[in-house]
Amino acid sequence: MTEGLRERKKREMRRLLSDTAARLFLERGFDAFRVADVAEACGVSEKTVFNYFPTKESLVLDQLETTMSALRTGLADPSVPPVQAALRILDTGLTAMTTGVATSGDPGSALDGYRRFGELIGSSPSLRAYQSDTMDRFVAVAAELLAERIGLHPDDPEPQIAAAALLGLWRVQFQSLRRHLATTSDPAKLHTEVTSDVHRAARLIEHGLASDWHPPRSEFG
Repeated sequence: MTEGLRERKKREMRRLLSDTAARLFLERGFDAFRVADVAEACGVSEKTVFNYFPTKESLVLDQLETTMSALRTGLADPSVPPVQAALRILDTGLTAMTTGVATSGDPGSALDGYRRFGELIGSSPSLRAYQSDTMDRFVAVAAELLAERIGLHPDDPEPQIAAAALLGLWRVQFQSLRRHLATTSDPAKLHTEVTSDVHRAARLIEHGLASDWHPPRSEFG
């Protein structure tokens, strides 16, 4: 469907608010900027900001809501295996990030920004708590969708453990990004290394701990 003018303006405003918040976050840290600062920089009221983002944490970590929407769509399709759906969502986000870095005109600075962003999240208890709470929401949504696909209740053991395992891939990607951002300035190499880590974890989910599970020889000789 063609996006209407009203929807486009709302999307553009949401993007402006989140981009401004990200800039202030990088410049000052989480505690040192206010939602009012974002509103002033964007020429809107503080109430308008809260109409788009209910909390300061959601304003900084707005991408998590995009992930939630993608999760609902991807896992609801019974024709796509759950692990494959999760990998598609993760790769879409990673590709958008590395492509943006590669075309930014200054990949080094762009990657430094991502490194700094991750460090600041790690140093903020409220942002870490928000991330953790959101991951719990992701698991609950995934359990509901997976249970519906196989005719079980979301609280049954199978959808619960499957959902937790699938969402573990997001944690693997986050940790892999943080690790590889510290050692590479090449967005293509970053994409390859992070994807490799995520796919290793995905293979374990698909085959299970009872399979012939062992660390890759390249790490241990």
